[in-house]
Amino acid sequence: MQHATFADLGVSEIVTTELARREIAQPFAVQAMVIPDVLAGHDVLAQSPTGSGKTLAFGIPLIERLHGTNVRPSALVLAPTRELASQIVDDLRDIAHARALSIAAVYGGAGIVKQARIAARAHILVATPGRLLDLIDRRDVSLDRVRLLVLDEADRMLDMGFKPVVDRIVKMCARERQTLLFSATLQGEVGRIAKAYTTDPRRHEHAHSQERNADVEHRFVTVSHEGKVARLVSELDESERGRTLVFVRTKRGADRLVKRLASNSVRAVAMHGDKSQGQRERALSNFEAGVVDTLVATDVAARGIDVAGITHVINYDMPATREDYVHRIGRTARAGASGVGVTLVTREQARELAGMVSSLGLHRELQLGGLPSDSTGGRGGGGDGSSQRAKRSGSRGGRSPSGAGGGGGGRSPSGPGGNGGAARPRRPRRASKNGGRAPDRSR
Repeated sequence: MQHATFADLGVSEIVTTELARREIAQPFAVQAMVIPDVLAGHDVLAQSPTGSGKTLAFGIPLIERLHGTNVRPSALVLAPTRELASQIVDDLRDIAHARALSIAAVYGGAGIVKQARIAARAHILVATPGRLLDLIDRRDVSLDRVRLLVLDEADRMLDMGFKPVVDRIVKMCARERQTLLFSATLQGEVGRIAKAYTTDPRRHEHAHSQERNADVEHRFVTVSHEGKVARLVSELDESERGRTLVFVRTKRGADRLVKRLASNSVRAVAMHGDKSQGQRERALSNFEAGVVDTLVATDVAARGIDVAGITHVINYDMPATREDYVHRIGRTARAGASGVGVTLVTREQARELAGMVSSLGLHRELQLGGLPSDSTGGRGGGGDGSSQRAKRSGSRGGRSPSGAGGGGGGRSPSGPGGNGGAARPRRPRRASKNGGRAPDRSR
């Protein structure tokens, strides 16, 4: 059954009115799947990619099931990073206030005394595991009456080594509780903890095919290690580029890349775990306002960033897993917009990348980039320094500057796949200005 409105899902008038004020009228797929089960009191396991609308999927029914007279905190949302914790609060604050509920985020990198005060007053506490454990150990927060528990991006919390802390926190919550777990995957260790934390859960999976429904042009560009910066600068010179998120693997690599871009008159800021909370907030504010349009981030740092108008995601360093690729590229082409995802890859990485993304149906895009279409090593055309272009109603595929290698890609509203055009004229490089710096992970 297709639900046309949130009211059809059982959401109250006061909440639907607040959603309408924010011009949110029609539920996304994951919201239509999850909200009725949560309102009915069931435990829920949901496999859903970044950008699918999962925050409202758990946030709306969680708010509906609480009352202003409840003990504080009555609900706990665990998130892997301070960026995601802050974003969850930003997304839910007005809806919670409409029902006379308070919501607060606590995370590392900020003053613990102030956070202890706001945590004690919150009906809904959104927390990173390490900071929450600090507050518990200080006896600032008690979880024994938490009856609604959400674990958001559970796979990432495990990747970051939080399992022992999360195990301890879950045991501190009320025995009779409702538990919701959201993750990019429900396999392996995530599946095991889901079984341990929940009782007779309803399970929903946002299928992989849905991950590819966004209008994203996937492009894979073969480069030498020495030519990566030059190729990145070329991509950032695109005349139609808007806000761009550039992914690297390490914090040191992020800082180093920002300096190398500055030497090429390209202004960017870095975002990683060694940045303070103030630096994080300034950087995101500048990025959202367009003061700086290039953000260089690690995977962990980018969790929770929900900035409108990101037109390009560039994998300067290849992602480590298929899930990381999906999460990275999922930062663009949101809310019906189109976007471009570019991955720079050396010849030595070609087979690994092909094995990683072939299950996403990107065989044509790999071939257009002159890369193996699968992990067996069979190559497509191009990749010898020439540029393979995918034509889509006048939009371009890859283009190759001197010394950067070949590239290619395509885009389709129903999934990746392509067709091409000529390279667009380069725009003037942006003058270097002083700007904000950014953050990353919390405890």
